[in-house]
Amino acid sequence: MFSLTPSLDREAALQRLDLLVTPRIPPIQNALKRLNDRFLVYAATSPAPLPVPGLAVTPEIRRQCELYLPLSEVARCFKRLYCSTLSYAPILSSTPFHNALSWADAYLALPPRFQSSANPARLLEALLADRDLLVEFMFASFLPRRFYGGFNRYPLQRKYLEGWLAGRDKKQLRCLDAACGTGEETYGLAALLLASGYGTDAFRIEGWTLDPLEVWAAAHARFPHDPHRESACQSEIAAIFEQGAGHCQVFSCADLISSCPAAEGEFDLILCNGLLGGPIINQRIELELAVRNLAAILRRGGLLLAADSFHGGWKKNIPRETLGDVFKACGLFVREAGEGIGGLKLPS
Repeated sequence: MFSLTPSLDREAALQRLDLLVTPRIPPIQNALKRLNDRFLVYAATSPAPLPVPGLAVTPEIRRQCELYLPLSEVARCFKRLYCSTLSYAPILSSTPFHNALSWADAYLALPPRFQSSANPARLLEALLADRDLLVEFMFASFLPRRFYGGFNRYPLQRKYLEGWLAGRDKKQLRCLDAACGTGEETYGLAALLLASGYGTDAFRIEGWTLDPLEVWAAAHARFPHDPHRESACQSEIAAIFEQGAGHCQVFSCADLISSCPAAEGEFDLILCNGLLGGPIINQRIELELAVRNLAAILRRGGLLLAADSFHGGWKKNIPRETLGDVFKACGLFVREAGEGIGGLKLPS
């Protein structure tokens, strides 16, 4: 299991990043030439506008793009780049190519930094020639802005949690942020515990996510593709490190569906926000498996909290009532808990 303890030291962050991003030149020169040749034909013959920043992709543009420059061929080259650059098997569903309908759609999903040319072969050549640009592209591909909501996303849940903590002795508390992403809520939980009177020797927090790049970003509060976000995040969590709470946390890769890398009854508090019932876990069998795994590692008297800010119809598929039924089926007593719901594992 890939795990990192938090550190704001730049050199430590870069050394750890080398474990994940180890660029090797992929054998795509022939594919690049074919891709470039296809683009030249596309540019010379297509009556529709070529992809440019801000373009509204019409069905005609999409159809012409697919005719002369099939997305499958473009995506194949970028997949080779991802797999040769990263030291682990990447989750390609995060990338701009996964749900795109054409190269024009994928191009418009890229940050402006990577829209200097409508020719995908030129972008690939630029990435292969510049490691820093390549690193930025990896983070932009696997940590897109649309995935994250920043700090204090669920203020009512936080208020509920404040009350729950107030009723407990300030003894050792083991916590898990089971869908930590890039760590904002994990650090927010640490700040809440400190504000609630817990000393740095009285709690430990684990943050779990699927993507190793997210683990790295969370552990170091660094975002190579988004300097503004990086600066804001480091400023937000500076007080936590100043109080010596950095060592109270650890970020790791974990899959809630396959198995939970923790002992039964290990955690007093589990947060699982922004995951259950959304784009990642939305099938009933997977939902039940994830909740059952989380319930198993929750101690008696412990609390599981789940909230979300899903849109696009996800809540119609898995409404709050359905999630509550799953909690009950897994042996949890359901209660109101701010924006989401809570599940209490009753003492035996």
